[in-house]
Amino acid sequence: MGALMTAAEPLPAWAVPPPGGFTAEDLDRIPDLPPHTELIDGSLVFVSPQKYFHSLTMFLLEAGLRATVPEHFGVVREMALKLGRRNRPEPDVMVLRAEAVTDEAEETGYRAKDAVLVIEVVSPDSEERDRKRKPQLYAEAGIPHFWRVEKGEGRHPVVHVYELDTTTGAYVPTGIHRDRLKLPVPFDIDIDLTAIDRL
Repeated sequence: MGALMTAAEPLPAWAVPPPGGFTAEDLDRIPDLPPHTELIDGSLVFVSPQKYFHSLTMFLLEAGLRATVPEHFGVVREMALKLGRRNRPEPDVMVLRAEAVTDEAEETGYRAKDAVLVIEVVSPDSEERDRKRKPQLYAEAGIPHFWRVEKGEGRHPVVHVYELDTTTGAYVPTGIHRDRLKLPVPFDIDIDLTAIDRL
């Protein structure tokens, strides 16, 4: 007796992009998208499983920022950021203007003008996006501060700090921090990066 042939399951609607690509609003309407799906240049980007370093680093930076953040700012993690019609990335950590975060906490994302600092922890599958395309998009959107975090020795994070040059509209590097992240902007920040060993 021959093997039974079964019909292939139909592709989900989001597997085929519409003409011109997807839009930021599509992410809220498409059912059953994988968690943490991003939109970059009209294309859906699916996130691979995180490594433990990524999770530890996000926790360390989020906790460090929350320890010193002034009342007029808020700290969020893994939330969508609408940069325009065709771009809606999900930074690992963000500092936002406090008025963007509602008391009801029902928002699914924020606007570029709400963001003061965006942080990307580089993963092997997102190196190109985190090092090149996302910083371009954040700078073009006018976000004043950007941090790119790379894995150093062991589990130690290395934080590359950038500020927006409003004349050129591009980020300029202002420092590389390995053991301690001490900055005066966007507010007084002092994070012991070696504390990751105690997490």
